[in-house]
Amino acid sequence: MTSSAPAAPAPAAGESSALAKDRLGIPAVLFFILSAMAPMTVAAGVVTTMYAITGLSAIGAAFVAVALVLALFAVGYVAMARRITNAGALYAYLARGLGRPVGVGGALIAALAYNALQVGLYGMFGPTLSGYLADKFGFELSWWVCSLAAWLLVAVMGVLRVDLNGRVLGVLLSAEVAVLLVLTVAGLADPASGLPLTSLSPGGLFGHAGVGALLVTALLGYVGFEAVAVFSEEARVPRRTVPVAIYTSLALIGAAYALSSWAMSVHYGDDQVAAVAAQQGPGMLFTMATPAVAEIATVLFMTSLFAAMISFHNAVARYMFALGRERVLPGVLGRTERRTGAPRVASITQSAIGLGVIVLYALAGWDPMVRLFFWLGTTGAFGVLCLLAATSIAVIRFFARDPRGESAWRRLVAPALAALALLAMVWAGLANYATLLGVPPGSTEAWALPAAFAVAAVVGIVYGAWLRSARPEVYQGIGLGAQALADLEERP
Repeated sequence: MTSSAPAAPAPAAGESSALAKDRLGIPAVLFFILSAMAPMTVAAGVVTTMYAITGLSAIGAAFVAVALVLALFAVGYVAMARRITNAGALYAYLARGLGRPVGVGGALIAALAYNALQVGLYGMFGPTLSGYLADKFGFELSWWVCSLAAWLLVAVMGVLRVDLNGRVLGVLLSAEVAVLLVLTVAGLADPASGLPLTSLSPGGLFGHAGVGALLVTALLGYVGFEAVAVFSEEARVPRRTVPVAIYTSLALIGAAYALSSWAMSVHYGDDQVAAVAAQQGPGMLFTMATPAVAEIATVLFMTSLFAAMISFHNAVARYMFALGRERVLPGVLGRTERRTGAPRVASITQSAIGLGVIVLYALAGWDPMVRLFFWLGTTGAFGVLCLLAATSIAVIRFFARDPRGESAWRRLVAPALAALALLAMVWAGLANYATLLGVPPGSTEAWALPAAFAVAAVVGIVYGAWLRSARPEVYQGIGLGAQALADLEERP
């Protein structure tokens, strides 16, 4: 005879077990998603790195190709979102499509990946702000001091009302996109030689050994779009908000990346853009415009990083909240502040992780730009890629049991095509992981970092299987969300 799971502790005074409903409209959700994608950071950092490392000119085409793959993925993702409203998002979809143990494995991968993405941003922000203060004002501050300042602001924002976070992101993102548009127009208005379409030509992607790594790197610029469902419990009319936000974000960000890539290629010339990228790095984007615009863009590059920190912090906190609410993780994580509706304990836990990482890197003297921002950011994005591939398969399995009125295109064809494309990208990422990190083949980092996701998956699946026999009530609630869990707890 199996014992039932212990009841979750009752909320303390001032606490609740639910997120705030109807707080986020479509614009606010879009601000969270687009801020996580950090368009200025990607245009200045990722695009220039792609030009420098690959030497290929078809960077814009790579972003378009990845956007099309993700649009295919979104077809099945949106179909699932209409049936499942859960802050756990991909975790809930995996649990409902591929089984509860797989869902728990996916949840641990998600927690690891999004934490890596969030804390990795401190490795870029700290040195960038430190260098800016030294150049402009003569203040000499260590990178970790600047990172800790950003960490403190993000920690405070994380326990405030989610709609307040959305307003802050809205201001930062609007300024960021406006200046990125000015830079793009300035680059196109001052061409090196005409307006060649080489950067946007799909033909430039074929026949090159580095195209696999190029596509995986391009995917990094879109990481965050899939988190739209994380905010579904706090959105107004989630059945409408999720699809509008996901397709709008893909269209806007895909256009921004493709056009900024093309503008750099036009401004510096197809035959010189890679060399300029290797020499100037992110500065090549800023110098396409006037010195005044370049100065503003440099500041917005830092606010772009800060906005992404806030967005990923909120996403991580909600994943941990969903797991705590379902008692897969300690139930205390599933508590929210009654006044603000924020997942307070989960948010504080994520802040503690960020603080620990910053302190560790500072004490160890590790390079924050390479070993924190680049390595952890790349690794976090690879974990999300694995989750997207698995979710496409989960969509097919979910609707195979009951089509629920969905067309064959939504429940089978599009998810199958997306799964094939995403699995190919996973394979390309594994085969080129040393290239992605910029380390020699066979390096410990090249196998240890992606292997961490395999370990998380195995641990989660084993733990999920253990819950089935040891804590059956918890097991039955995996991936079901707030209302379903309430129904389970009401049963005699």
